[in-house]
Amino acid sequence: MTDDVATPTPGTPGPPTRTERLDELPFTRKHGRLLVGSGLGWALDALDVGLLSFVIAQLAVVWSSDKGALAFVASAGFAGMAIGAAVGGSLSDRLGRKTVFALTLLVYGLATGLSALSWSVGALLVLRFVVGLGLGAELPVASTLVSEFSPRRIRGRVVVLLEAFWALGSIAAALVGWLVIPLSDDGWRWALLIGALPALYAVFVRLRMPESVRFLEGKGRHDEAERTVRAFEEAAGIAQPSAAPRAAAGTRPADPSRADARPADPSRADARPADAPRASSAAALLRDGLRRRTVAIWVVWFMTNFSYYGAFVWLPTLLVEAGFPLVKSFEYTLLITLAQLPGYAASAWLIERWGRRGTLAVFLLGSAVAATAFGFGAVSGSATQIVVSGMFLSFFNLGAWGALYAVTPELYPTRLRGTGAGWAAGVGRIASIAAPLTVPPLLVLGGTPVLFAVFGGVFVVAAVAALALPELRGTRLAE
Repeated sequence: MTDDVATPTPGTPGPPTRTERLDELPFTRKHGRLLVGSGLGWALDALDVGLLSFVIAQLAVVWSSDKGALAFVASAGFAGMAIGAAVGGSLSDRLGRKTVFALTLLVYGLATGLSALSWSVGALLVLRFVVGLGLGAELPVASTLVSEFSPRRIRGRVVVLLEAFWALGSIAAALVGWLVIPLSDDGWRWALLIGALPALYAVFVRLRMPESVRFLEGKGRHDEAERTVRAFEEAAGIAQPSAAPRAAAGTRPADPSRADARPADPSRADARPADAPRASSAAALLRDGLRRRTVAIWVVWFMTNFSYYGAFVWLPTLLVEAGFPLVKSFEYTLLITLAQLPGYAASAWLIERWGRRGTLAVFLLGSAVAATAFGFGAVSGSATQIVVSGMFLSFFNLGAWGALYAVTPELYPTRLRGTGAGWAAGVGRIASIAAPLTVPPLLVLGGTPVLFAVFGGVFVVAAVAALALPELRGTRLAE
């Protein structure tokens, strides 16, 4: 079985391609604006997901709903995310990263605002499904867009920094949960209205963010691609290139012996290789050249989603059941969430030193140890032990997420990059559907220690799968 798609582009005489020009740029303010623009959307996503755990904790009290019914509310959102991730990734390969990014923000922002008007668990369940459709589609699209613009030598670090905006959104959710939700029995409604902010942000995203150069070239929009590359070069202080960019590797040169041969047209440079498949397809992800990495990354996504959402969606509720008041449980959740930021920072630094595979595996193993420690800490009733072990779980788990989002788009060529990232996230969302439903029976079976021991074992499986991935540090994105 071969697995050699994403390898460094061999040197070729002549001017560099547009993608090579992007790869070799320094990190500029224009890169920074793209990172912050995508990251703010990412943070708003995290705000929405994070608020759900606090909403569930309050609804268990004010609506007297049992954990089983509320678990279906969480799972409905993740079911929407599974579909949205797969469909959104494929659409981004057809309609463009930027367009799909903006549309998905609009869909889930509006649905989140409407869910604040829910009058029953059933109504909330339906609206959370729609929220999930938009949310699931946005995340892999944003990481793909940022990955395709990032300088090659720091691409992994930049994508991890993008993922770090998730921590900012999670912290914002914890603050809203702590400061807003306890104010009244309708605090959860106000919290969800705050989560509707992405609907406004979508307009800004659509108007200001650049479209992927690789996508534009794949669609034959070469003038737009050249203008975008020049804008980034000008931001780096690079003068107009003296020679036209050469075609991408694999493009057949014109045959001068043919009667209809014409001089090369610079606006057509970097056209899609003539022998490349013309359409993206989910089935192509499982063909010989990609099968091994696809299966491995799907296992990592599935296991990481299962443990993360199983633990963090129920975290405030588990702390309440451990005997802590609602407000105090929200306060502890905020402290645990703060540890996400140093986790991302460590992952961003290590991913260009240890590589993608090693960083991902180490952070997953750290998550396994921390999850087991948290399970036994909850039994002891010691606030210090709970918070410290929870902070380690947050540190390692979110550091692993950063590495995971960095490595996934790198595994696939341009025509399949959005599809590959979307399907990986979609497979992961299947686990996030099952995880909230699994928590209540596991608690009945053996309490918090058994629950978090299961999460720890799942993290170990994810770490083993991560070691089966190719190491792509320093390579160019495959065309």
